[in-house]
Amino acid sequence: MATMALTLLVASGLVLTAGVGFAAADSSVVGPGESIQKAINAADPGDTIIVRGVHREDVTIRKDGIKLRGDDAVIKPPARADSPCSRAFGPEAICIFGGLNVQTGEITGPRVSDVSVSGFTIRGFQGGQGDSITFSIDALHARDTTLAGNRVVGNAGGGIAVSTGSINTTIVNNDVIGNANSNASGIFVEFSSNTTLAKNTVRNFPEGENAIEAIEATNTTIAGNDLVGNWLGVFIVDSPETKILSNDMSRTGDVGTYVAGQKSRNAKVAGNNISGGAWGIFVEDTHGGSVVGNTVRDNCAGMFFDAFKAEPVGDFKVAGNTVKDNTRSCRAAQFDRNFSGIGIALLGAREMEVTGNRISGNVPSGPTRISGGVVVSTNPYFGGSAKPKNNSVTGNHFGRNKPDIFYDKSGSGNSFVGNLCNTSVPTRLCN
Repeated sequence: MATMALTLLVASGLVLTAGVGFAAADSSVVGPGESIQKAINAADPGDTIIVRGVHREDVTIRKDGIKLRGDDAVIKPPARADSPCSRAFGPEAICIFGGLNVQTGEITGPRVSDVSVSGFTIRGFQGGQGDSITFSIDALHARDTTLAGNRVVGNAGGGIAVSTGSINTTIVNNDVIGNANSNASGIFVEFSSNTTLAKNTVRNFPEGENAIEAIEATNTTIAGNDLVGNWLGVFIVDSPETKILSNDMSRTGDVGTYVAGQKSRNAKVAGNNISGGAWGIFVEDTHGGSVVGNTVRDNCAGMFFDAFKAEPVGDFKVAGNTVKDNTRSCRAAQFDRNFSGIGIALLGAREMEVTGNRISGNVPSGPTRISGGVVVSTNPYFGGSAKPKNNSVTGNHFGRNKPDIFYDKSGSGNSFVGNLCNTSVPTRLCN
């Protein structure tokens, strides 16, 4: 009997505790034309705020645990944007930030935690003031933020940003569509760690702008995104442990994937489909990583690993990729050089392993100084290039390139073994 009574008492306590926890997390509804900001100000940490209809305001979230959920909700710019972030940068729709002076960037307290924003359409925001860059949704000095299922469409600034020491941010299933006046990236990550960008659609960011950009960000995962019709697909600078996985990058104006900076070690570029640009993948001024299992086609050049004496490139494994039909012609008037018909180019690179790739149909259709399925040489376009050294080109399957392998005989320790190919310059590199 005593045991039964204790069991019932414990069970009752558990039920009571669960009931109190549930009651502590409240929810409220903001109707068309009502103030979202007032609802946030009145909410307690952990509350859910459901927003419906059209709203003209700029919103700030500084409380932990706020769940801001749009139900067919639209945010347009107010007549006067006066939130702290809007005053600092220019009009921004939703800004999440913790202990931070947004005017100076000074950290003044802990990160705001466990905020989510989902289900909103944001349109009509007109960009920054002077040199400032604005984003429709901005997370600064935040932890465990989730931004999901939002539509950021036709704004003059950027789409979604994560910066200022933010940790564990998830950006998933958002549509970010730019326009001709965009002056920032679709999704931007800077000075942050453990950010995941998955299953987003980013389109129509014009010349000079990037679909996804990571600057000095650690352990960023970019996976399963649809990046179509942008100037540049994924832009990575000084960002270690970046993973670029299974994205579709097509109709790029310049580069599908760009990786640079000596801090960008151990970059992994795997399983992506990259097509319709000048370069599919461009790597410079970095060391160590892998490019595996990608399909890179219909560009002027499939992959460039481009090194200079002061900016080395090397120690990448390039394996299991399909690099085909990179026959487009890029001209110097737009790209500072004429090039076409290049599959994989190791220009001054060192300690590269190019193995087990299928490389076919890389034939120039316009003027170019180099071409071929695999090119190993100094950079023929700009002076001061490093010489290629200790690169291994082994076990690749070639077909219909012009030629299959091109080597300018510079550098030392470069080997070509076990490749299934027909043509090479110089001769006798195929076996």
